[in-house]
Amino acid sequence: MAAEPTLIGSVQRALHLLDAVGASERPVPAKVLARTVGLPLPTTYHLLRTLVHEGYLCKLDDGYALGSQVSGLRQHTSLHALLPKIRPVLRALRDEVHGAAYLSLYSDGDIKLIDIADGPAAPSVDLWVGVHESAHATAFGKCILSGLDSEGRRDYLSRHRLADLTPHTITDSRVLEQRLSQSGDVFNDREEYLLGTACLATTVRTPGALGAVAISLPARRLGSAPSQSLRRAAQRVSRALAVTP
Repeated sequence: MAAEPTLIGSVQRALHLLDAVGASERPVPAKVLARTVGLPLPTTYHLLRTLVHEGYLCKLDDGYALGSQVSGLRQHTSLHALLPKIRPVLRALRDEVHGAAYLSLYSDGDIKLIDIADGPAAPSVDLWVGVHESAHATAFGKCILSGLDSEGRRDYLSRHRLADLTPHTITDSRVLEQRLSQSGDVFNDREEYLLGTACLATTVRTPGALGAVAISLPARRLGSAPSQSLRRAAQRVSRALAVTP
């Protein structure tokens, strides 16, 4: 017979308060929360102060509402729910092109790497420089930059220096703008991020998301990389994003 799990009462009570606030369409006063959850009022105030301090609740004039940390959790939960739909697409692309496959998304003003499908025969790139700092040098970064409007692109580039990562990296913003306008729907990085490595990427776009699917290969294989496989994978990812809440 399995042993009963050890539960921490204060955590349970805090979660019950979060549930009660989240179930209401309006801010909830502490006294109402205490009655709803069945807690003494002093205990309720103690837990509410802690939840407000950590950002999971906020205190308003007429009661308590969900805080910014809960919004962040919702975003991450949505991405986690997305992975079971996205990962098979990336793995199929990896196996088809014999190169690591990547999904990145533009979120909160930065480019974020969401998932990688790699393996012994298709190792991923050593991301020695952060993805958000190297959009100018990566195929998926260029994809996303091209999908931003001119104001959004200027804002991004004003916050991220065009660092010289290899002798092939574009470090002139005018040259970068020219490349972005000439690349069509498939972008490449030929040893711009890492010597010996090349990447191809194409855009993923839905009404609520902008991103890119990319593959990395030895630089010598860039000319033979199947762009059509990349496009098909991006279309499948776009469909999955479009139906994700």
